[in-house]
Amino acid sequence: MRKFIDWFSRRGAESPSSPKRRRIDLGSTSPSYPIYVIGDVHGCVDELKAAETRIAADMKATKRTGLVILLGDYVDRGPSSRHVLEHLIRPSELGLKRLPLCGNHDDIFAKFLKEPELYSEWLRLGGEQTLISYGIDLHHLTARARGRSAKLSDHLVEAVPASHRQFLADLPVCLGIGELLFVHAGIRPGIPLHEQHDEDMLWIREPFLTEGPRLPLLVIHGHTPKPDLDLGPGRIGIDTGAYYTGKLTILKIDEGRATVL
Repeated sequence: MRKFIDWFSRRGAESPSSPKRRRIDLGSTSPSYPIYVIGDVHGCVDELKAAETRIAADMKATKRTGLVILLGDYVDRGPSSRHVLEHLIRPSELGLKRLPLCGNHDDIFAKFLKEPELYSEWLRLGGEQTLISYGIDLHHLTARARGRSAKLSDHLVEAVPASHRQFLADLPVCLGIGELLFVHAGIRPGIPLHEQHDEDMLWIREPFLTEGPRLPLLVIHGHTPKPDLDLGPGRIGIDTGAYYTGKLTILKIDEGRATVL
């Protein structure tokens, strides 16, 4: 992964600068409603739907509606990336108010769609499974490098709907409310939020995992899979590797308490 991030940083310097992703601030007051946070989905649409069903049941049981925040990585590795995006683009059939954030896999998929030659290393990050979900099988494209690139570009235009491209482009990188920060990977310790780079919020592991935010915040994040909830200094990690464990974690935050649903 370190090698890939180094490659990605070099490629990013060569390509036109990407626009900074939106950052949502819901104010300094702690939420008066429950928040349900869903970890990394990675193409597991059945697990996502089951998680939303559990959330809807909990809201019905408690008679309190809340906000559902998804921490990104909707594509790659799992079998149904296309169906996950289609599901999230449509209004919730359960009446859930969803707010999806951007993950590193979603960000680089969006970049790949624009410049497949420049971001071809994405295929090694689980991108081939994403393309298969759109009906694109790389092994059936021409073997010649230049011909393959042109062919792949044509297939991408035909296979990936404009609504999916727009959804990926519009994903915000983080959401803050009160002393809570929701973000895919984490933040650079001790750096004010307005000085944080999107790349760190999407990709960071250390020193964030060891040191935490070193700010007066509780950061809820995904990105780094663990068998169970990952509690660290000023942070809670909820990526439990849904695409290989079948376990998609939901964290409920309500009245200052955090529990696994």
